[in-house]
Amino acid sequence: MKAKVFKITGLIFLSIFISIFIFLIYLTWNYPIKFKNEIKKFSDKYSVSSYIVASVINVESSYNEKALSNKGAIGLMQILPSTGEWLAKKISIDNFSTQMLYDPALNIEIGTFYLKYLLDKFSNLNTALCAYNAGEGVVSNWLSDKNYSQDGKTLIKIPYKETNLYIEKLQKNFNFYKLKV
Repeated sequence: MKAKVFKITGLIFLSIFISIFIFLIYLTWNYPIKFKNEIKKFSDKYSVSSYIVASVINVESSYNEKALSNKGAIGLMQILPSTGEWLAKKISIDNFSTQMLYDPALNIEIGTFYLKYLLDKFSNLNTALCAYNAGEGVVSNWLSDKNYSQDGKTLIKIPYKETNLYIEKLQKNFNFYKLKV
């Protein structure tokens, strides 16, 4: 009888251990973290929470510094070349070229500066993140439409399905990266 109890107890502990192991693999696979030093450095420099930057990187590129979208956005934070050029001038990066967006540190700096710019402009995290995804002009139009915003500052409805899914993904990422970076 005792042998059966020990065997069952052992199987329970083994099941728990395997479940925890699988869960940790899931977290590592779905919520990678690379470039911690760069994220911390530029988050501090531009006063943007590091968990926001880490989440944006994960949702935008899954931490693939060579990522290239079908719309031409490049690198970790998926910066469009025209946006990269505009932002590089704002932060005094000389001799900017599109290829520079593949550099993780530069991409994180430009992307984090852009997040700060959008946060300052829109004063609401979700609205700023919508602008990061859909474009600030598009979001400004949404804010002026009573169907999407009652106060002209906060979105009550996101008309683009892609942007709505983007925000949902980011919010899932926030909870994990708050603990990790």
